[in-house]
Amino acid sequence: MPDLTQPADPDTTPPVGPRVDTTPRPLPARVPHKGRSVDLEPLHIRHTPDLWRACQSDGTGESWAYLGYGPFADEAALRGFLGGFATTHDPMAWAVRPHRTGTADGWLTLMEIHPAHAHIEIGNIWFSPRMQRTRAATEAMFLLMRHAMDDLGYRRLTWKCNALNAPSRRAAERLGFTFEGTLRALLVVKGRQRDTAWFSMLEEEWPARRAAIEAWLEDGNWDAQGRPKASLAR
Repeated sequence: MPDLTQPADPDTTPPVGPRVDTTPRPLPARVPHKGRSVDLEPLHIRHTPDLWRACQSDGTGESWAYLGYGPFADEAALRGFLGGFATTHDPMAWAVRPHRTGTADGWLTLMEIHPAHAHIEIGNIWFSPRMQRTRAATEAMFLLMRHAMDDLGYRRLTWKCNALNAPSRRAAERLGFTFEGTLRALLVVKGRQRDTAWFSMLEEEWPARRAAIEAWLEDGNWDAQGRPKASLAR
């Protein structure tokens, strides 16, 4: 269990936390991000045809089990959802276009944006089954993590998920997030109680994780069959 005790200012009574830079951080902007294996494009209804085809790769609906929306009955229903989802500022969504397929195969967002507290979250992630557990999936998440921490200068990046969502918990730990605890009976999602597992990464932890992920994404870490030679797990 990690030590979550906050350091205290030794010169104060009663104890309070250390002073920090109180400058509000910038809001994210709807701009594209380009990587080695994937591009992120501000989500738009023009992505609907690609994303509808991506939805068809999930014959069981399992990829939607822990999200508050989906699966969608038809392409028109997906388009209606994207029409609203693509225009919100929190969450702010990007479509994910792996170079391998050339099509939009999922989306992800920056959300819970608190500029005054330098706190931001990566979440609302939906990757089609054909994109899950790929180099492009990891790089898509990394591009937004890097944008939040390096470009915008946030101090705290969070990840939360249904406490029963084992793949999401593994992804958070693999990327280097620290488990903080479980908030019990926090939400009702699709008529079911949701306990929420909470993870975080702080600005002082980010450089080491950035270097580890960048090394994992390097072309030299991938064999001819597109498999990583080294693991990213801590």
